[in-house]
Amino acid sequence: MNLLFTTLQFSLLSLALVVAAYILIRKQTKGEANSLTIPEPLGVLPLFGHLHLLRGNELVFKKLAAISDKLGPIFSLKLGFYRLVVASDPKTVKDCFTTNDLVLASRPNIAFGRYEGYNNAVLALAPYGDYWRELRKIATVHLFSNQSMEMLGHIRYSEVNAFIKHLYIGSGCTSVVKIDLLFEFLTYNIILRKMVGKRIGFGKVNSEEWRYKEALKHSEYLAAVFMIGDVIPWLGWLDFAKIAQMKKTFKELDSVITKWLQEHLHTRSRNKKDRERTIMDLLLDILPEDVVLCGHVRDIIVKATILVLTLTGSDSTSITLTWAVSLLLNNPTTLKSAQEEIDISVGKGRWVEESDIQNLKYLQAIVKETHRL
Repeated sequence: MNLLFTTLQFSLLSLALVVAAYILIRKQTKGEANSLTIPEPLGVLPLFGHLHLLRGNELVFKKLAAISDKLGPIFSLKLGFYRLVVASDPKTVKDCFTTNDLVLASRPNIAFGRYEGYNNAVLALAPYGDYWRELRKIATVHLFSNQSMEMLGHIRYSEVNAFIKHLYIGSGCTSVVKIDLLFEFLTYNIILRKMVGKRIGFGKVNSEEWRYKEALKHSEYLAAVFMIGDVIPWLGWLDFAKIAQMKKTFKELDSVITKWLQEHLHTRSRNKKDRERTIMDLLLDILPEDVVLCGHVRDIIVKATILVLTLTGSDSTSITLTWAVSLLLNNPTTLKSAQEEIDISVGKGRWVEESDIQNLKYLQAIVKETHRL
């Protein structure tokens, strides 16, 4: 009886919240209707807005492209309590990210940033402000400078050499070479060596680095999962299962990064000069031990930066490489033209180096077309 009464109370409370939200949204919508000039699709629903238009298995950008074909290059969508403006033509995008960059530079406070981004301490999810500007300056001046890229350049060379050697050995086997998996190993080896001096090799299952890679992949999936609380905060309790997954994945990632950080601090205290320098070393050089930026201490800033760089720089690169190779294999004429350009500009007596790329115009065009597609 008590359980039934409690359930009834909870149901009535939920219904009351929904009704209250509907009334507030109706008032807000009426106020916006007088000033809104951006077109929006028909079929807006109370409380949920246009969320139903984005459901299904089709990729979101394809759905948005279909709406753009009907409404034009700029339109708006109502997603719960928030309004989304979609711009698809170059002029409007330029206005958004150059002329009005400061107005649109911030980021919403979403569940993924809170539960997997060290409470929005990662650069990609931090709101625009003093912390974001300071972190961006560190990344631009120190982490991605020409000097740091040259310092870490040997890692790219050695990992590409190891990749080609592994590919050559695999070519003598009867089994099919899974190039997408090898590209994944290559990019993770490069990014982990640059960040923390670690690598997973080409299939060291159950290693610490492998667990980190698998947790990263699950984290990428969770980053794309729709959270009702991000658009309708009052219904955030419905996301409890997804939030539990985020917390579990973050715990795995944080435990590994924390161990790597402790290893770096221990090695630095012993003043070892012969070890390989990493991005984590650069961050520890730049940030004093007692630094606090907008409530974030040094260790959190370092771990958050390592997390976001490994998260955004791994799978996206391997997928692009796989896409480029698949396109070339499906277009033999284009592949032959690229090979001929390399033979003429570089020759057959040595490998292509990064300094050669500026002379390989056809190869550059292939890369640009791959990104466009």
